[in-house]
Amino acid sequence: MKTYLFKQIDNAPLIVFRIFFGFLIACESFGAIATGWVKANLIDIKYAFPFIGFEWIKPLPENGMFYYFVLMGILGIFIMLGYYYRLAIILYTILWAGVYFMQKTTYNNHYYLLLIISFFMIFLPANQFASIDVKQGRINKKLSMPYWISIVFISQIAILYFYASIAKLYPDWLDGTFTRNLLSSSNLFPPFKNIFSKPWFYLFIAYAGIFFDLLIVPFLLFKKTRTIALLASLIFHLFNAIFLQIGIFPFFALSFSLFFYEPEKIRNWFLKRKPKIEWSSNGENNLYGKKLVFYIFLPFLILQLLLPLRHYLIKGDVLWTEEGHRLSWRMMLRERSGYINIKIKDNNTNEVFIYNYNKDLTPYQAKNLATKPDFIWQYCQRIKKEYTNNNISIYINCKNSINRSEYKTLIDPKQDFVKAKWNYFFHNDWILLHEF
Repeated sequence: MKTYLFKQIDNAPLIVFRIFFGFLIACESFGAIATGWVKANLIDIKYAFPFIGFEWIKPLPENGMFYYFVLMGILGIFIMLGYYYRLAIILYTILWAGVYFMQKTTYNNHYYLLLIISFFMIFLPANQFASIDVKQGRINKKLSMPYWISIVFISQIAILYFYASIAKLYPDWLDGTFTRNLLSSSNLFPPFKNIFSKPWFYLFIAYAGIFFDLLIVPFLLFKKTRTIALLASLIFHLFNAIFLQIGIFPFFALSFSLFFYEPEKIRNWFLKRKPKIEWSSNGENNLYGKKLVFYIFLPFLILQLLLPLRHYLIKGDVLWTEEGHRLSWRMMLRERSGYINIKIKDNNTNEVFIYNYNKDLTPYQAKNLATKPDFIWQYCQRIKKEYTNNNISIYINCKNSINRSEYKTLIDPKQDFVKAKWNYFFHNDWILLHEF
């Protein structure tokens, strides 16, 4: 096993991945400013809805978040060029973790993947070739790396795709309901809408999604099917990029293909001037990163295997309760809509009135408030602080629909949210259960 994990291979895949990774995160950072995402989600807001437990992380005041994202973009360029790489990747990971935890209104699985890979890259020798650090003598040039580095990336992407495929095995996906709804709501030209509304097409997309997620990694692992798998991956991700508009994720996912191909091919394709190496199974360098493997990467990958299973230990259907949904690679699985009324009761006068949450929230935040139980609980804590000197009760009238089905009551209307507790690991009884 040690011989397998620590054998030396050409480090071309890691070097090229670093260049792609830096470029993509620079695009993500500058693009977030250019498209108005930063302004809409981190500046023009009164409350950011952080992850529960991370309320102490807040957006910078005024235009501070613009400078924050400019800095992340610059760090992305530094990573791409291998310029003060170690410092750049550490700072970027910290800053991106801040963005990730300070707001969950626009939670996206590729934000989570970006955080994971940034963490990985802190520990990897990704600047030992084709970098300014080597050119300026800050580190020594090296042409090889241990094979375990490729295994780490392959394992992470395999976990992602496996759980993404398993999550799709539910009735509304299998009968095409979700893909039909998704495609019908896309802003497409009329000819595309006509095709996408056909049952054969949205059923094809549904099952293609399942089989792609389930088989892409095995097909990339085998030499005979690798090129077919890469072509399928290009078509799949370009389709998603064009019609679903999900940011850098399609290109980010494609970049993992680097670790499936023979390192010599990656060198020949992207780094033609890079010298060849002589592989050896012996030597002290073969044990590079032994502590990293057994004390950081292996435990982390085990955690990645376990996190997506936690919703099976929580009462209720995760599609409805949302408990265990995040950090589980449950990507674009369902359409959720809802409405909410927040009633405040003055317990001294028995007066009841409807609380106007729109005064505090953007339309997109309000949509999440109406469909996410943790948003509801968090916002009620905010209301409690607003009425801290009053004897009040807070009651919720909230109904949701999954994939345009019948609306059902999400929150127990008898629960006083002044007294409600949040259970992060198990079911919250004030979320009413329904079968799907």
